[in-house]
Parts: sequence; structure tokens; C-alpha cells
Amino acid sequence: MTRICVIRQHYVPLDPRVAREVAALAASGHEVDVICLRRQGEPSLQRDGRVTIRRLPLRHTRGGAPVRYLMEYGAFFAVAACSVTALHVRRRYRLVQVHSLPDVLVFAAAVPRLLGARLLLDLQECMPEFFATKFGTSLRHPAVLLIAALEQLSIRFADLVITPTEQMMDAFVARGADARKISVVMDGADEEVFHPVDPRPEQGRDPRFTLICHGTVEERYGLDTVIRAVAILREEIPELRFEVYGDGSFLDQLRRLVAELGVEDRVSFSGGFVPEEQLVQAIAAADIGIVAMKRDAFRDITLAGKMFDYIAMRKPLVVSRTRSVLQTFGSSCFELFDSDDPEDLARAIRTLHADPERRQRLVRCAAEVAEPYRWTHQREVYRNMVERLLESHRPRRVEELVDPHVANRGGATRRSGGVPR
Repeated sequence: MTRICVIRQHYVPLDPRVAREVAALAASGHEVDVICLRRQGEPSLQRDGRVTIRRLPLRHTRGGAPVRYLMEYGAFFAVAACSVTALHVRRRYRLVQVHSLPDVLVFAAAVPRLLGARLLLDLQECMPEFFATKFGTSLRHPAVLLIAALEQLSIRFADLVITPTEQMMDAFVARGADARKISVVMDGADEEVFHPVDPRPEQGRDPRFTLICHGTVEERYGLDTVIRAVAILREEIPELRFEVYGDGSFLDQLRRLVAELGVEDRVSFSGGFVPEEQLVQAIAAADIGIVAMKRDAFRDITLAGKMFDYIAMRKPLVVSRTRSVLQTFGSSCFELFDSDDPEDLARAIRTLHADPERRQRLVRCAAEVAEPYRWTHQREVYRNMVERLLESHRPRRVEELVDPHVANRGGATRRSGGVPR
């Protein structure tokens, strides 16, 4: 039985990408230990079949200052490094998979790597762009340049690297990374959870026209833009409603904005993360999914995972224009609007409200373009990389690790990850 350790400074299973990858590993017959943060009320040790979640007694503070982030990263690094080292002595992992942020967390697995474990780094974010946009500084700021240098060291230390978008891979390569070492594994929806569902009978009779957004509630996701658009349309579309499912540091500001604009009867908040079944039913009952990211250097190279949830559930989408959205999906899959522009967002909502046939065309187009990005296909790319990495006795190029017959399923490839763009 192959033992694998997964390290992520986040709350698992709240991170969908980690949850999907861990489930794929377990389904392939591997025994998986997950090291992550512990939320209040969660057990420090949780076993579920082949998966054991080991939660560390640390906390993450939302919206903290840079120094606070560094302290939290440092504390988690130290405790995670001690934990994975001690576990490796007893359990002898064949593979350690580390998820950013931060990139340098990969060095927490130094001892297992020196003792023969393979090392896979999942760069879920681009840290230089993330910090530059989060703290309002330039990509040429000395601190950001240091972060970029640490990113490159982390990539070189790992045996292989995966990342969610080709735009992110291009950013790593532009800063000096070897493209042959990096592959793209997209964030397709878990279709065992997100799939077309008929609304419950009482929901089917609902006369409201409902917009929905779910996930982490942070300023960069542009929910304030949606609320302002709803306020613009409140007289024109009296049945319009906006439902927000999730939690985050921007929630209180959004509540104040709702009160300020007088749209308390049009906007509702779940008050926190909800069970999957409740979320799926809410999406099924909604008319449109909203992805309103504020465009910046970071959002231009990332894709919101919630987009794939709505596509899998066959919901039309209103999406802000970013480079990653346009390069991945083009301009025909979604009703696009200019980021951070409530008037243009109101125009997009108005258009879809008035045209049910257009909503269905968008659904069909998005499903067709997203076919190769479905987790059903991306899971096989990921599994194949893991299996061949486990079999290898030296770092190997991505071309050697990805089975082209699996990687190319659904379309042509551009390069290493086998993911059509």
C-alpha cells in the first residue's frame, strides 16, 4: 500500500481542489495523510476510509497585515515540517504533495525528500501577483521580487509542479521556471456533487429571478459590484434577487452596503458556508450564476473554481472580463461585463433576464468548451502524473509522465499539461 502525505495551509475539506485530489488518490488505492489547519470545533484527527486528516492547532486570521501573514506562514511551516518528518519516519511516504500558499511550504517536506520520497508541488496561486494586488504594490517592489525568487526556488526543489491555469504556468516560466517541469490540472467541478438537478417542486414555482454566488467572500470577488447592479435594477426587475452563499472577511462590508442602498429585500446571505446538499439545491433553483472578479494582475491569470460548478449544473453565467476567462473560454460562453462596473453588469443581467433562449445558448456553449476541463478528464491527468512519479527513480519531464491518450481527451493540447486551451 502506497502512503502519500498532502500538506495544505488551509481548512480541509473546505478547499475543493485539495478535496478532489485527495479523493482521487484514495480511489486509486493510496493511503493518504492530510496535514492542514484546524477550525474551531473540528477534531484534530479524522479518519475516513483511506484518508486521515491531521489538523494542526493553528488559526488563520482573515484580512491581516503582511507581518501577520508572515507569522502565520512561518508557524504553519514549522509545525507542518515537524509533523511530516515525524510521520515519515514511521510511515515512509512514497510521495509528499504540497499546496501553496506559500510556495516555500514545499521545503517543509525536505526531510522526506532527502529520504527518498517524491515531491509534487501544487501551485494553486501565483504568490507575486497575489501579494502585489492584495497589498496594493507593484510587481517590481523588492518584497514582491523576493517572493518571486522564492517561487522559483520552490519550483526547482520539487520533482514536478502542477497548477490550475495555463496563464499561471506562463507566469512561472516567464520568471525562469523550466516549462518541462510544470503541467496544468484544471479546477473542474466535482460532478458527483455538482450536476444538473431539478429544482424542488416548491422552488420550481418561485416567481423570482435569482442570481447566485458562492464561495469565499472577499473584496476581490466583486460582490459589491453585484449588489450595486441589483440596486440599479430594483425598479426595472422587481422579481430580481441575489443570494450569497459563503463566508469571508468582506461579509460585514457587504451587509453595510446592502443597508446603505436599501436592498435588504433583494439581497440575502447564508451567514456562512452551508452543506453541499443545501448549496446544490440553491444553485439548482437559481437562474444565473455570477462571477464578478475585480480585474488585476492576479485575476488575469486565475480562474474562479465556482465557474465550473455552475457550468456543470447547466446554469448560464455572467462573468467579468479577465485575460484568463477570454483565453480559456472566448467571448461566447458567458454574458461578459467590464470588471468593477455596476452599470455594465446591470446591462448583462438585463440582457439575460429578457432572453431565455440566449441563456440556453450560453449554457450549451460553456458546456461544450468546458468538456475537456471536466474533473472526470482532469482527474485522469492528475492520477497518471502521480502514478508515474511514484514509479520514477529520478525527476522526469512532464512529457514522460503524462499519457497523451489521457491528457488529450476532449481536445488538442498546447503543451506540457495536455490541457487544451
